[in-house]
Amino acid sequence: MPNRRSYAALLALVGVVACNEGLQPTPLCAPNAAAICGRVTFQGTEPDSTEGVLIVAYPTFPQSRNDLLTFQPFPPPPSLPRPFAGSQFYSLPLRNGRYEWVVAVWKKVGAFAPGFGNADSLLKEAGFYRDQTNPTAPGVVVVHDSSSDSVNFVIDFGNMHPICTYFPPCP
Repeated sequence: MPNRRSYAALLALVGVVACNEGLQPTPLCAPNAAAICGRVTFQGTEPDSTEGVLIVAYPTFPQSRNDLLTFQPFPPPPSLPRPFAGSQFYSLPLRNGRYEWVVAVWKKVGAFAPGFGNADSLLKEAGFYRDQTNPTAPGVVVVHDSSSDSVNFVIDFGNMHPICTYFPPCP
């Protein structure tokens, strides 16, 4: 029969493990929900002018600035929660289908000019899901109702790219 000292030791061990996030479940996409979810890991220092960081997906990789507004879901979800440090779970509800670019978009404080003309000054690519066999290329994600695979990627504030990187010329 265990004594009080055994119970106290067991409670102390549970407390230590719980404080080290050892007892927290690993979140997955909700069952039977069409979504992309996983973890984003933040690197670098968040710029002072940050309004937010969004994750969006493109059914086909954008070929021009005009394609930038074809992201899903539309309108975009709210920004990831602050603080933008460490690692956090995200879930992006989407329609079933194939997505060629799952990207984190950094948004600078400010309003868009008519026609989206100042997108290069307000938006930057901060990270994207990468192809596992060619890490320099975007990874394709297929979403279906029973999707629960983790789509993890890094948001690097020290290595962000303006929109014109993908659609030159840059000003």
